[in-house]
Amino acid sequence: MGRECDPLLKGGRRESKYSHGFPVSEMKTLSSICEVILPPHPFNQQSPNPIQSFYIAASGSQHPVPDEVAELLMKRGFLESKVLVRGLLKILSTRLGTLLISGSLCFSNKWPYINKFACISLEKRERILQKWLRHWFLTPIRLAFVFIKILFLLVFFTQVDENSKNPAWEAMEYEVDSHEILPNKPKDRPLQQGIVETRHETESTIVSSLAQKGLKITENSQENLFKIKCDVGNYFTKTDYSALEGPSMNELYESGGILATLDGKMTILAGSTVGERGKYGSPRQKRCLGLLAKSTNTDIRKTIRIEAKVTISACGSLLTPPLMIRSGLMNKNIGRNLHLHPVLMAWGYFPESSSDIKGKVYEGGIITSMHKVGAGPSNETAIIESPILGPGSFAALCPWTSGIDFKNRIVKYARTAHLFSMIRDRGSGVVTAEGRINYKFHTLDEENIKVGLRRALRILVAAGAVEVGTHQSNGQKLECKGIAEKELDEFLDTVTAPEGPKSFVQNWTTYSSAHQMGSCRMGINEKEGVVDENGECWEASGLFVCDASVLPSAVGVNPMITIQSTAYCLSNKIAEMLKNEKF
Repeated sequence: MGRECDPLLKGGRRESKYSHGFPVSEMKTLSSICEVILPPHPFNQQSPNPIQSFYIAASGSQHPVPDEVAELLMKRGFLESKVLVRGLLKILSTRLGTLLISGSLCFSNKWPYINKFACISLEKRERILQKWLRHWFLTPIRLAFVFIKILFLLVFFTQVDENSKNPAWEAMEYEVDSHEILPNKPKDRPLQQGIVETRHETESTIVSSLAQKGLKITENSQENLFKIKCDVGNYFTKTDYSALEGPSMNELYESGGILATLDGKMTILAGSTVGERGKYGSPRQKRCLGLLAKSTNTDIRKTIRIEAKVTISACGSLLTPPLMIRSGLMNKNIGRNLHLHPVLMAWGYFPESSSDIKGKVYEGGIITSMHKVGAGPSNETAIIESPILGPGSFAALCPWTSGIDFKNRIVKYARTAHLFSMIRDRGSGVVTAEGRINYKFHTLDEENIKVGLRRALRILVAAGAVEVGTHQSNGQKLECKGIAEKELDEFLDTVTAPEGPKSFVQNWTTYSSAHQMGSCRMGINEKEGVVDENGECWEASGLFVCDASVLPSAVGVNPMITIQSTAYCLSNKIAEMLKNEKF
């Protein structure tokens, strides 16, 4: 790849030794499930083109993909997902378990007449998986399959070799942007002078490294006044980025971009945030004395104690509440009122041969337009925008109905455009422990997102798409070339905002979210909120929250500017308090 980037964002590294702990029998079962999701399909051509090669060679069972999936599950999955997947694999690794879950499809005409799942023919395994997805009483199995499918497809379509290439990308007509960002400009790293990366330090060197960066500790405590930021993420600037989806998601997003509500209904993209591994000091004395922090570097076993006049939590709406609860704060509002701006996506396929629209879906701006659906500015139902999806995200969101159908969708990637319907949610969620998110939809939210989704499909049809659809589990789509208005209306009447994979319904979907806010909301008193109008915690003086979690309700649009403005105002108030020696 031509572009220089940070080694952490380059990819191409493999685990020298896997620590997932899956026995051989479970790995065989996992490989056989991955093979069903992405099976090989023979072609008779002696010199196949890239697309035909993808159909022939691309297989979910190829090494080391199943091991990477197992490793990712154990590192990133929450407890319930691990239990479900490991339980399913263990059951299917036995003949009796396979019989109970698969029924007569596991029968053989040879001794011992009942096959383990991995020994069943590919065609029958596909029929078994299709049954899992449809039957409402198999929801635990369905949920386990959804976890496997998402992890597997992210691994398969984002993995790269030492040259930052993926064999499947050629069939998808996907190319990573290899142009240098501002090649003639020297790399500017404005924060580097003040950063000490503890992953490169030991207990004996960290103090001297802090001193070299200007943090010189003296015996006079009044002289030891510094601004200190404890950040669990790595420091990257614009010249460090690689444009590689897999390594970038792993480093820049919480849980490597693999974060979901506990029921699997919503996948969440949340930026890697500040300070989530710390713990506040002495909150029960109604005065925050500072911060206790621990390095992610295992060579540094000692806790770092920082005494402070003012402590600010800016961990984001998903991590500030767990940090406050771990520190002993008891306010009932902590972790509640979580708003996520739920999203459902519609897609449209625009083959180059029959469309005047040029280019590929991954080219150009990220989100360049917005359309409001509603009766007026005070009665907005939904917002429609156009995202860019990388190969891994595209594949993970794609509905799976059969192996050949899935590959047919994948090779259309470069010319498949997406629009999403986003709402200002009235429903809310709860997050009181790291990575454990519960969320409940309001009835009106489901209606609003459905209206937006139907409008998005109309827009795609009007733009000239020959095929449109949603991400519903049954592969809901419509061939729309030359279609009459009545036929389009009949199709749109079938478009809904369905439940998630855990629900007792035949057709389900997975929602997405990239905005999180409100989990430590501002209120006029301790009963109404977690912090006051200055961002100071009602329970402990000197403890402030300065992130999206203080917002009292959902914003309804991209909250970035609102969050920045709120943080700016709160930080000015904190600075004024320090200036007036309130603490």
